Amino acid sequence: MKKIITSALFALAFFSVIPAQKNVSIEGHRGARGHLPENTIPSFIKAIDQGADVIELDLVISKDKKVVVSHEPWFSYFISTAPDGTAITKENEKQHNIYAMTYYEVKKYDVGSRGNVQFPMQVPMKVYKPLLSEVFVAIDKYTKSKKLPLVRYNIEIKSNEAGDGTTHPPIPEFVTLVMAEITKYKMMNRAKIQSFDVRPLQEIKKRWPKQELALLVGTKEPIETSIERLGFKPESFSPHFSLVDQSVVDYCKANKIKLVPWTVNEIADLEKMKTFPIDGIITDYPDRAVKVLRN
Repeated sequence: MKKIITSALFALAFFSVIPAQKNVSIEGHRGARGHLPENTIPSFIKAIDQGADVIELDLVISKDKKVVVSHEPWFSYFISTAPDGTAITKENEKQHNIYAMTYYEVKKYDVGSRGNVQFPMQVPMKVYKPLLSEVFVAIDKYTKSKKLPLVRYNIEIKSNEAGDGTTHPPIPEFVTLVMAEITKYKMMNRAKIQSFDVRPLQEIKKRWPKQELALLVGTKEPIETSIERLGFKPESFSPHFSLVDQSVVDYCKANKIKLVPWTVNEIADLEKMKTFPIDGIITDYPDRAVKVLRN
């Protein structure tokens, strides 16, 4: 009996140091990608319904300078169907380069009917890649109709040096187009801009110094090296969740940088992240994050 009581007290003590983290923002990665087609308005609404308070999305640019919500600057073979009804293949996906198309052409592609083999729970539906402006309008309309709090945005600029001039415009132009939409829809205080590419973050820091920024990291390098490469301390640091350790936590705390790991999907990984003093979490399954972090 004594052993049972001791074990129960130990378990109680253990869980008491890992309370529900109600102040941790839950960011729906490309919406609720585990449930509905990624980076689409239905997926963003699903994320909100599941409890996400931040929508994470990706941006590319079309030939006619429209700001399009898309993870790749082309139509991914995992999810895309061409206007003629044929499936995009791994071999030809890069031929369907969004930067070489007008948005009128982009909108003719279907990016949901095939589902996504990487997410077996995802419900297929016919849907297109929206404009960033469409997302802002649709989400505010939805939250207002449901009397929900205003949603924040985590907006990733998809760029790299290899794509300069071929899959995206030069960085100054890319940033100008994105910030024009954010400014037009009065989202500067409701959005942070993130990127793996330090160049757009540096450009924004120079021209819009009050804009909230986040550095994305996916490689195992010391956090000091990552920040040095960026050239300034961003408001948030977003490493892959597997890279979060005590040194990252200590640096962020000492430098007042928010820690927001990505992309945390499995319950066990969510539970592990719960043991760290994180500020937000990016996930394809907002419902799972709510279950672990807020209940």
